[in-house]
Amino acid sequence: MKKKGKKGWFIAAAVLLILGGIVFSVYKRGGGEPDPENAVYVTSIASLTGLGSGNGMLNRFAGVVESQETWSVERNPEYTVAEIYVTAGQTVEEGTPLFIYDAEQFRQNLSQGEIDLERLEAELAGMNSTIEQLEKEKKAASSSDQASYTIQIQQQQLEKRQKEYDIKGKQAEIEKLKENIENAEVKSKIAGVVQSVNNGSGGQVAYGESDNSFIKIMKTGDFRVRGSVNESNIGDIMEGSAMLVHSRVDPDRIWTGTVTLIDRENGSSGEGYYGNSGGQSTSYPFYVDLDSSEELMLGQHVYMEVNVGQLSENENSGIWLDQYYIDESDPEAPFVWAAENGKLVKRPVTLGERDDELFKVRVLEGLAPEDYIAFPDESNEVGQAAIPMEEMTVSENDGEDGGLMAEGLMDGGMADEGMMAEGMMHGGAVG
Repeated sequence: MKKKGKKGWFIAAAVLLILGGIVFSVYKRGGGEPDPENAVYVTSIASLTGLGSGNGMLNRFAGVVESQETWSVERNPEYTVAEIYVTAGQTVEEGTPLFIYDAEQFRQNLSQGEIDLERLEAELAGMNSTIEQLEKEKKAASSSDQASYTIQIQQQQLEKRQKEYDIKGKQAEIEKLKENIENAEVKSKIAGVVQSVNNGSGGQVAYGESDNSFIKIMKTGDFRVRGSVNESNIGDIMEGSAMLVHSRVDPDRIWTGTVTLIDRENGSSGEGYYGNSGGQSTSYPFYVDLDSSEELMLGQHVYMEVNVGQLSENENSGIWLDQYYIDESDPEAPFVWAAENGKLVKRPVTLGERDDELFKVRVLEGLAPEDYIAFPDESNEVGQAAIPMEEMTVSENDGEDGGLMAEGLMDGGMADEGMMAEGMMHGGAVG
């Protein structure tokens, strides 16, 4: 399940406490039906956890399937490309020819290189002969001329070493030219899809962003999903968050994965999540590694949401619930205040593992997404009228702040955490 900072969860808990105060204030002032003297408002498990339709409690993020591995081919700027065999979007296998250099240019350079090598070797041979001759003359020379011959021989030996160095460099150049001729046709080292071909006219691009590579290929088989999150909801996910990936074509086709990277260094202007109409903001790419990529296609467009157990049909999978909804005064008999036939009851629940960082607990048995539960309060009594939260009404005489806050929460949003926190610092609930 997703991880969030503790601060956000403390604020969320405080907001629910404020809402509880608003609810009791509303019905005590005559703002609800049935009898406000005994009514308590209840909220659906689907709304509290995001289970079910996903209609506002969880953000959905646009995404595209891409390869986890890419291979880039850089062209040699000194040589001319004679022909490009592939186009963007084309599928290639390992060993598929991608393009070919103009081998004639290699051959011309090779011929010139071989001539240069012969000249250097001839010059070296001449230097060896000169050194040999100078050494003979030195032996026959007088003592006064010996020093002069020694200097000449040393000079020739220095020039000889330089010539030997030039010859080795030319030999390496010739070997490289021969290799270029042999490998003038460049082949793919991986099986995949051609992402981009930079042919000098802006490049052809498919399935994502181009770069300065001459040809870029995405490897098939190991897929991940690249999504986009904007600055207003970047706090909804973290590296390590479990995600659900939905097909845009087949609603029954869903994959699971984990957020492995949120790239905060490469933000761009645009809309950040699926269905958002909140205007322009900075968006950041994030990446989800998939548990399985079966039936996914490279370049396929999908949407994603945080996995909080929406797909749990097996009761043993359980439902993650904020632990303050559960009365554990008797650790052997935990329960929640649930609605049954319009009345409040104590519903026993079976608990599983806990997330102490998010203050949540897994309810293994006793609750379903369609159930309604009440905020725990000392005034709750078995048999009280239980009214679904969406039926709550606020009279015109009630404070505007309370109504606006309740409306904001019902819309699935948490208006301004800073403002709400400030309100609590100055006396708690508004209205």
